[in-house]
Amino acid sequence: MRIPQLRMEATFAKLAISTEPAQLEITQPPAEMTIEQPKPELEINVIRPRLTIDQSQAWADMDLKHIFRRIEEAAQEGYESWLAYLATVSQQGDELMKIENGGDVIAEQAQANSEDPPLEFNVGFVPSPFSVKIDYEPGKLIMDWKIHKPLIDVKPHQPIIHYKQGTVHIDLAQRNSLHIDVVT
Repeated sequence: MRIPQLRMEATFAKLAISTEPAQLEITQPPAEMTIEQPKPELEINVIRPRLTIDQSQAWADMDLKHIFRRIEEAAQEGYESWLAYLATVSQQGDELMKIENGGDVIAEQAQANSEDPPLEFNVGFVPSPFSVKIDYEPGKLIMDWKIHKPLIDVKPHQPIIHYKQGTVHIDLAQRNSLHIDVVT
């Protein structure tokens, strides 16, 4: 005797999944930038140094004088000689006026008038020390800077973004089935 048999044949469902990836495209345009650097301004003022050397006294000590100075000294010397002569004549006149008081006034005056005054000499330096006068005024350098800041102008641009969304497609590639047979 034969026993009937059941035969079952099953197929599972199959899914078909397909994807389209998302696309992202970003471009960044460069920023527009201008930089300008104004030149600094420099102002320089110079006060020059000054050196003054006066050696007129040294030249005079060596008897190398300007004619105007010689004339001035000769006039001064003549005036002093005249004053000295005037004093001497006045004093001798007073002495002669009192001749009756005694003494040998005329002989004394004759002797004094016939002799030159004694000459005086001492150690001398030609030219005399410190006869050259030196004066110095130092110079100055005045610098004035005017520094200008750079002029910077920046215009940024927004990034350009293109986005395409991705998709997922799900389809049924194979349906599930169950097939049952009875085999006798």
